[in-house]
Amino acid sequence: MIDFDFEKVHYKILMNFIKALTSRYPKKSTMNPLIEQFVSSKRIAVVGMSRSGKKFGNMAAKELKAKGYDIYPVHPEAAEIDGLACSPNLSSLNGKIDAVWISVPPAKVSPVLAEAAEIGLKNIWLQQGAWSAEVQQTIDQLGLPVVTKKCIMMYAPPVKSVHKFHRSIIGIFGRL
Repeated sequence: MIDFDFEKVHYKILMNFIKALTSRYPKKSTMNPLIEQFVSSKRIAVVGMSRSGKKFGNMAAKELKAKGYDIYPVHPEAAEIDGLACSPNLSSLNGKIDAVWISVPPAKVSPVLAEAAEIGLKNIWLQQGAWSAEVQQTIDQLGLPVVTKKCIMMYAPPVKSVHKFHRSIIGIFGRL
């Protein structure tokens, strides 16, 4: 009987695939400077946590907190979410935060962006699903530097699990 290790074979196939891609498509760029600036910030307001705890915003806030970020939930009605004191808006956090991460439906994004501009916050991340053409118009009108259409979990260090693999693949194609 032949002793065959499928896990090692799959790993070798994957590594050969990645090696072939990297030789064919050399790394074209480094990480987007807006992303670098955002992930180097340590005090982040989070817009998009729910009281039920079932939204992506709750999971992302928990992960960011575990990675060493200071998290400041913004919720217009809740006093506390997931053990963190909430602020009703960005203005109440002026001077306490370096960045804002937004994960709400596009219809709710423009007022948050306007408030960010009002307090001079220029370190803004719109999670995938928060962007729309109308939101882009607001970004352009306000002249804000905003990371859009990207998942924070692929960039906030340390990057782990499937996010690390996905980041490696998009890095191969120069789209970090």
